[in-house]
Order: sequence, then C-alpha cells, then structure tokens
Amino acid sequence: MAVTDAPHIVQLGVDDAIAGLALSTEAHWNQTDEDWRIFLRDGVVFGIRDGMRLVATAALLPYSGNNAWISMVLVSGTHRRRGFATRLVDACLETARQNGLTSWLDATPDGAAVYGPLGFTPTLQLRRLKLLKPARAEAPPSSSGTIEALRARDRRATGFDRTALLSAFAQRSGSRIVGANGAIALVRDGRTARHIGPLLADNAAAALALVDAIVRSETSPLLLDAVASQAAFLEGLTAVGWTIERPFQRMRFGPATVTGEEMPFAVAGPEFG
Repeated sequence: MAVTDAPHIVQLGVDDAIAGLALSTEAHWNQTDEDWRIFLRDGVVFGIRDGMRLVATAALLPYSGNNAWISMVLVSGTHRRRGFATRLVDACLETARQNGLTSWLDATPDGAAVYGPLGFTPTLQLRRLKLLKPARAEAPPSSSGTIEALRARDRRATGFDRTALLSAFAQRSGSRIVGANGAIALVRDGRTARHIGPLLADNAAAALALVDAIVRSETSPLLLDAVASQAAFLEGLTAVGWTIERPFQRMRFGPATVTGEEMPFAVAGPEFG
C-alpha cells in the first residue's frame, strides 16, 4: 500500500467503546466496556478503520505532573504487520509532545520490540499472574481500606496522582478496597477475571497475607500484575498456586519526571488490562 493510500488516523469518541472492546477481547485482554469509556472520556484515543470496522487503536491518558500513559495499543489479527501500531503510538507521542507530557506504557514482549526503537526506555519488569479459583468464598476480610488511603499510598509508589482513575475503579459495582497490617489493595471486575491491583504493602509477608485474604473471599479467577523485583512476593504466590502467564515491561519515553518513594508489590496495569 502506498503512503498516500494509508488509512487515516481518526480520534475516537465514547460511542466507539463497544468497537474498542471487540479489539481487546480478540486479543484476550481483560478490559471491560467501562475501562474503554475511561480512556475515551478522559484521554485521547486514536483509531484506524477499515470501512466501518475499527481495526486498530492507541490511547493517551494524561496524569498529574506532566505525565501520560499510553495504552489500548491494539491491532486486529487481520490487519497486523502494516505499521498501524507504530503510526498510532506516534500519534500519541506527538500529542504528548505538544502538551509537554512524558509518556509511559506497559508493554508485552512483542510490544517492547516495537516501542524500543521508538525511543522508550525500560523501567519496571512486571509479571502477569493468574489464579483459577473455583472454591467457595469465605467472609470478606474484616478490615477495609479507604480511597483516600489507597490514593495516598499509590501516589507515594508511582509519583502520580491518580485520584480520579482509582475513584472511578473503586466506585464500580463489585469493586472493593481491602486493607490490613500495613497493606492495601483494590479488587475490581475484569472481562474474564477479577483484578488485584494496585497492591501496596510494608513488606512481602503483609502483601501475601492480604492476597490470601482476598483469595479466600473470591470465587472468580484472579489476575495480578506483580513487580518482578519483589522476589519473595512472587515466590510466595507461585507456591500457593498462582501461575505466571507472561512478562510485561514498564517503559518511559523521555526523561524521568516522577520517582516513587516505595516499590509497589502489584500494579494496576497493563493499564489496565
């Protein structure tokens, strides 16, 4: 296809949530319709259509402190290897540049191979873990956390103020914030599994204890995106049946603008699948 024949990049709106969900479902991601609406409402989402069909997307979600997150980088299997992902990420980067934003993303191994040549630098290594949990649920943990505590702890760990995003997640039906013994986590619905994250704790033992309490009060499959350098936490999870599905790489485009004061045990990504 000649350059002049390349399909146009368009900016998507909230009416495109169902079409976006079809793309993430095809990729076996865990996003819901509500996740897409957050990006379409609060961020800038670019897409490429083939006729009326949406075949590729990428989103830019601004955060505090002149930062933004790139996510929802998806291309239908029928339209891959045409450079669509690169073009859409370039559109996100240009929008970020025009607004003075440093861009971040969580990349799959295949994605990291695309983003590296574009100028992204690796930061955190992450591991997606899954627990199939058909057991009968016990009573929920007696100690619950607050959105204020979660927001403050999340900001110390990430350097970002994500109050609006975390509040939107916490207010959904089925979501809950759980805290005990210096640990706090958000549990929310996904398309095929419940997701734990972010998870912040004083130490690995407290983090593992909170995950155990969450697991005992859930009946659905669970996902968790753990920080790879938290070795004791990862080992504790795999010892009780969690399996590592795949790695992820957190990456940054441009200079570091934020520094976390503590290391999270699990993040809410890949933003936020």
